[in-house]
Amino acid sequence: MCWTRADAIGWQEFALGLNRRFVLFCVMRLLRALVIYIVVVFIGGAVLAPWLYWLAQTVAHSFPQIAGAPFHRFVDRSLLLLALAGLWPLLRALGATSWREAGLVPPHGQWKKNFSGLLLGFVSLAVVAGTALGSGNRIFIQGLTAHKIVGTIFSAIATAASVATLEEILFRGGIFGGLRRMFYWPLALIASSMVYALVHFLQRTEWAGAVAWNSGLILLPRMLGGFADFHALVPGFFSLTLAGILLGLAYQRTGNLYFSIGLHAGWIFWLKTYGAFTTSAPRAATWFWGTGKLIDGWLALIVLVVTLVVFKFLPLKPAREPFAISR
Repeated sequence: MCWTRADAIGWQEFALGLNRRFVLFCVMRLLRALVIYIVVVFIGGAVLAPWLYWLAQTVAHSFPQIAGAPFHRFVDRSLLLLALAGLWPLLRALGATSWREAGLVPPHGQWKKNFSGLLLGFVSLAVVAGTALGSGNRIFIQGLTAHKIVGTIFSAIATAASVATLEEILFRGGIFGGLRRMFYWPLALIASSMVYALVHFLQRTEWAGAVAWNSGLILLPRMLGGFADFHALVPGFFSLTLAGILLGLAYQRTGNLYFSIGLHAGWIFWLKTYGAFTTSAPRAATWFWGTGKLIDGWLALIVLVVTLVVFKFLPLKPAREPFAISR
């Protein structure tokens, strides 16, 4: 049987069509998984929050601090709880077969990466805090007791360790790791970093009155009010997006989450202590120096850009783990 040139071209077009259909199928599968995940996390978290609040009230005699927390904190925790609970099903839907593919490897031999990331994160925001204090645009709060200072520091350390670990598993190991299975990794990096930034603009809104079954659903749209504040979005959104890019690059270069967790923890430590120990000076230019949030001023954005340049030249060894994706 003789094959003509027309037959060959026909088979090539057929194969190209199959390839396009496969790519479209993969993209639709990704989008469907992400949409389901987002709906479950936000709507499910809003519905779950009142039940967690009522459960806390029943054990108020044993855990008064938890029971006394404002309702919006229960909404925050519900969102995080469902985000973590749905992470593995999301990864499976995106093709992952083990937690190693989400950057979770045994800690043996990884502490150097973790400490290096912690040092870089600590020093970078220490520059922002020190410069703002040295310029007189931030001042220390007077009258803080030693008990308050020590308690705040230990609380900041605990928060940094826990939140950094959970958020890195979610945003870098989960969302970035899932997106780069379907798209070229720089595109996945930018998209996941923007998601990371947007989530951190959920506004903490107080709830007045009794908590009903739909209180979380009512509160959820109000939490989105932070996106309407231009001065909060700019440059804060750019700073958080750049921070997400830095964390994602650390995962991409090292092949696991240890450097990213350390870097993130160093930042969170300063975010928790800076606002607790300092306040804005009268007539301070907060648009440049930032507020107690530390990263909502242009100075923080400049320092993060410099940190990105420094990170590029760090002597991080290329990942040798089989799950790592080459740069």
